[in-house]
Amino acid sequence: MTKGRSTSLFHWTLHFLAAWMLFFAATGPLASQESDEVTPEVQQLYAQAKAAQKQGDEAAAIQKYRAMIKLAPHLAAAYNNLGMLYFNRHEYERAAEVLKRGLELHPDMPTASAMLGMSYFQLGANEKAEPLLREALRANPADDNVQMILAHILINLKKYAEAASQLRNFLERNPKNQEAWYLLGKSYLQLSEDALKKINEIDPGSVVAHEIAGEIDESMHNYDVALVEYKKAVDMAPQQPGTHLHMANAYWLTGKWESAQAEFMAELANDPNNCTAHWKLANAMLEANDSSEEALTELNLSIEHCPALMQARVDRARALIRLGKQTDALPDLLMAVKDSPAEPTIHFLLAAVYRVQGNTAGVQQEMQTYSRLQREASEAVAGQANDANTIKNAAH
Repeated sequence: MTKGRSTSLFHWTLHFLAAWMLFFAATGPLASQESDEVTPEVQQLYAQAKAAQKQGDEAAAIQKYRAMIKLAPHLAAAYNNLGMLYFNRHEYERAAEVLKRGLELHPDMPTASAMLGMSYFQLGANEKAEPLLREALRANPADDNVQMILAHILINLKKYAEAASQLRNFLERNPKNQEAWYLLGKSYLQLSEDALKKINEIDPGSVVAHEIAGEIDESMHNYDVALVEYKKAVDMAPQQPGTHLHMANAYWLTGKWESAQAEFMAELANDPNNCTAHWKLANAMLEANDSSEEALTELNLSIEHCPALMQARVDRARALIRLGKQTDALPDLLMAVKDSPAEPTIHFLLAAVYRVQGNTAGVQQEMQTYSRLQREASEAVAGQANDANTIKNAAH
């Protein structure tokens, strides 16, 4: 078995083979020469092989099938059954040799094609396995086992787009399969890396290349380096929508509110209807304790263009509360808490509204919920830190 092959994948194949024991009796239009070889002696050997299998004596069953093949060298079913026994014993080279011969005698056997393909896969011969498993999947498009193994093979062959297509199809039938979701993510990640590589091959000094380089640094919290890349993009295309937004967002993430506001305003000059820019501009104003009236104007524009942007509704409620308009803030907060009941800030703001309205029970309930959610968030952060330390210590 190839090193690194997952045991879970082998369990897939065992489950697959459980329903695979081919009958010895000829079915369909088999060659007459094959039928002529089914003598009483061959039939007796088949019965003995089946009995040995039933008793768990695979070695004896293998001997019987080998004897059958000597007497009936054109009997495809005997090769298939023998190949399955070799596969169960992890003797993949022997399995492949026997199954290949069976398919040469009778090519129209999808189950044998699939088992031969899986044998090649276990041997690391992905190029040989791929067409066989494709053939088996064409015969039975809903075969989960074959499709999963084919996805592994396509990833090994760097055919990530097709692997993703197979996995999406698989997940429609098996939405809770974690291995499939992992492989799909792995395929998308590789496709993303390939696309980024292609962009740099075309023009490493382009606006897009600088923006992508900045996004990568930003994702790793290297904000200073990200800002350098974003500045290059802005200098090259100051009037192109998106260039100022990248830079503004980096400032916003690092709490540089004045710089963020300047860049969001520059972005809105290029893209006046950008609801995210309107929202984050207002958010930066609120965080910097600037004019709540100006922030409210931006938030109204944001929600006008994107009514489902709940972050903007929460910030509009903040602005209204600061302006002493608590009752006006309530509709936004009720809509937001329905969308995101686990967000602590919303409950804190609701408590502020209920306090002004004299709703003591509402204040107590919302503050209790706020405290609980804050505590759970702190515990989750602590748990993640412990997990990280455990992984780090294990690595050492």
